[in-house]
Amino acid sequence: MTYIHEKPDWPKFVWQSEAIADSLGRVRHQQGRLIGRMEALGFDAQAEAVLSVLTEDVTKSSEIEGETLDKKQVRSSIARKLGLDVGGLVAADRHVDGIVEMMLDATQKFSDPLTEDRLFGWHAALFPTGRSGMTKITVGDWRRETSGPMQVVSGAYGKERVHFEAPAAGRVTEDMQDFLEWFNNDGRLDGVLKAAIAHFWFVTIHPFEDGNGRIARAIADMALARSEGISRRFYSMSGQIRQEREAYYAALERAQKGDLDISNWVIWFLECLGHAFTNAEEIFTSVLYKARVWDWLKDQSLNPRQREMINRLLDGFEGKLTSSKWAKITKTSSDTALRDITDLVTRDILAKQDAGGRSTSYVLRFSGEDR
Repeated sequence: MTYIHEKPDWPKFVWQSEAIADSLGRVRHQQGRLIGRMEALGFDAQAEAVLSVLTEDVTKSSEIEGETLDKKQVRSSIARKLGLDVGGLVAADRHVDGIVEMMLDATQKFSDPLTEDRLFGWHAALFPTGRSGMTKITVGDWRRETSGPMQVVSGAYGKERVHFEAPAAGRVTEDMQDFLEWFNNDGRLDGVLKAAIAHFWFVTIHPFEDGNGRIARAIADMALARSEGISRRFYSMSGQIRQEREAYYAALERAQKGDLDISNWVIWFLECLGHAFTNAEEIFTSVLYKARVWDWLKDQSLNPRQREMINRLLDGFEGKLTSSKWAKITKTSSDTALRDITDLVTRDILAKQDAGGRSTSYVLRFSGEDR
């Protein structure tokens, strides 16, 4: 098997401009429309949208690699680092904080040069213990020959299938110098097209022992932020890739086993990005709904526990809200929880559901437009 990085002209990628023109034009239109709608929102609504999107981006990028992060920790870490005044924050462990720091550095400081040292910092943030799971790895530096061939493998032990083998470790320094020079200095390409190429190029070099996929997606987000000229994120490319994970890996594998014409990969990336823009409309609708609810409550006097629980209901409360859950989440007594709830029911802010007693649950009694 000959891989793309073994071709004589690597990494001189080519693509068929006519073949990608329609897809590029369509996603550029969607991108502009979405950003225009989001920027028309007020500051608080924009902040809520950004918080939702970045939480989705961080959690889903890790899910693609089979790692499940605590969503509440991710949301809390992002809110703290962006200085957002939101309720219900929880403590985040340093692994979550590190992943969040990498993503925020990529998207909030998108205009800063992407350097070797910056990438090493991202990698160290992803693996603060120096280990990937139980395995000790080289952190904050390129992979080395001692780690053996870098392969993408699936299948049970003894029946493994090699999907891809990256360039030898001895080539990584030179390959990454070429990549960084291109990423920082080639201003001729459309920014969205550059994001597609950057993602593919980096993940094909596979310069680290682990974390390459997450860093490749952060680099793509950085390129997309540059294409928009804003640090606020209103859609999640990683969230969409997570939904299309099998197709994502298949598209990468075909391109990595193909020639230097990467048109099909670019088209797949653009179509996936278009789907991310479409799905961002759901976030837009949710943010507007939340803004209407708080506008409905603007003249109500609410204690901090009540505000926190209403926000939790608006953010997609898991299961049904009962007085016992209220007490547990707000760390208060059952009597205090019941008083908080009864007060909201009396004011027609919450409504009872289900049978009486301990099985009674509560929902928002908001009569505005449906989502």
